Amino acid sequence: MARAALLRSLLLSVALTYSAAPLHAETLREALVKAYNTNPTITAQRATLRATDENVPIARAAGLPSANATGDLTEFLVTGQNNFLAPPRQGVARANVSVPLYQGGQVRNSVAAAKTRVEGGRATLRSTEADLFTNVVAAYMDVIRDEAIVGLNTQNVRVLDVNLQASRDRFQVGDLTRTDVAQSEARLALARAQLQSAQANLISSRESYIQFVGTPPGTLDTPPTLPHLPDSPASAVTVAIDNNPVLIAAAKERDASRYDVGVARASRLPQISAVGGASYTNYLGSIASVPGGVNGIPNANKAVQAGLSLTLPLFQGGRPAAQVRQAEAYQSRAIENVTATERNVIAQARSAFAIWRSSEQVIQSSETAVNANKLSLEGVRAENSVGTRTILDILNAEQELLNSQVTLVTARRDAYVAGFALLAAMGQAEARDLGLDGGVLYDPVANYNRVRHKIWDFGGDGEPVPVATRTAQSPAQNATVQAQYDPLLDTPVDRNPALTTGKDAPSRQ
Repeated sequence: MARAALLRSLLLSVALTYSAAPLHAETLREALVKAYNTNPTITAQRATLRATDENVPIARAAGLPSANATGDLTEFLVTGQNNFLAPPRQGVARANVSVPLYQGGQVRNSVAAAKTRVEGGRATLRSTEADLFTNVVAAYMDVIRDEAIVGLNTQNVRVLDVNLQASRDRFQVGDLTRTDVAQSEARLALARAQLQSAQANLISSRESYIQFVGTPPGTLDTPPTLPHLPDSPASAVTVAIDNNPVLIAAAKERDASRYDVGVARASRLPQISAVGGASYTNYLGSIASVPGGVNGIPNANKAVQAGLSLTLPLFQGGRPAAQVRQAEAYQSRAIENVTATERNVIAQARSAFAIWRSSEQVIQSSETAVNANKLSLEGVRAENSVGTRTILDILNAEQELLNSQVTLVTARRDAYVAGFALLAAMGQAEARDLGLDGGVLYDPVANYNRVRHKIWDFGGDGEPVPVATRTAQSPAQNATVQAQYDPLLDTPVDRNPALTTGKDAPSRQ
């Protein structure tokens, strides 16, 4: 399957990673579209690319004809006494045209370097999209995970609170000891602390969601499955080396630096230009007739000239050689940066693959642990009813079940985020890969085609206006979640019938 069709199913798939979510929930696709259209990081990178596009007409302008006009008005306050034709004032207008004929390859190399850097800028924009989408996916999954953890801990606190009240009642009638009550109090205090920590994490996750998406998270839909992830680290690395935008951008910078060396070398080569000009001088009636001479000396004259201009550098104090060595050093740096970037891409692909596969295995183990802990809790409660288990055993079993449920939720989040990060490292997690709808996708080539051949000196795109949305007016987030209900957990810890109820205890009469 083609890459675009393959990745398009990422957000079109109806298979769910988690249990079914309520209707009218915000989907991951909708969150990605919001971020794509309004996140300041990506809109700023688009502006950066537009600025990079302008380097092409700037470089090309050095090889095009140039024309200028000048005008001077001069008043001679002191004139030579032995020059009878020296006018006390004059006005001069000049027009000059220069057409570059040969510049040693400077223009050609400058244009080639600018075009190459435009291609690198497009790859950098792709990388920015992938990084943004990875952050959105992580924020989206963090909210889902932390909402589930808050829900589990809330239910745990509620059950332990009811259990503590029951334990105190039974202590009043002598069914339980003070130790049993203290154990219940300790577990409730620990559960409340865990709940507070979980609520803080949820608030932080929701604020991060606003940071990347631009709007507060409502009810989030379950994300679609990630399709056709690689089956080995080697296959992931192979695709990443060919498609990773960061690596492509580094390679383009390496290629551009080679042209920069040519630009530096051109500074020590001859330059030839065709030049032409015209001038008009008017002495503003200040030339008088020469005594005893010929009358009628004109008070204005014109001149037109054309020719060739040759500039042959002979000695420039070593500057050209220094510029060449500098450009070569920058080229060497760019070559090494490609190797360093390739190393990073390989490490990212392999690490993301390892985290994804590990998290998938953790999910399987955690699901087994959750089911086993549920059976264990039922068994401990049954044994408690016949007196072979204590309340502490029940509390421990419930805590183990809670821990396994939290581990399962966390592993699901880690697996999904690592899988998406793996796609990003492979260069397959950008807007066109994901098939986002919600408007026309930004076309980086359109602006380049618009400006690359412009030679008019007057123009502009107007005063820039903000594109990204601000979040200052978004409300501060809280840790409110939809109440969860698990019949197994939402029951008293100790379900043994009391010898007498608390309200009938002698101490209460």
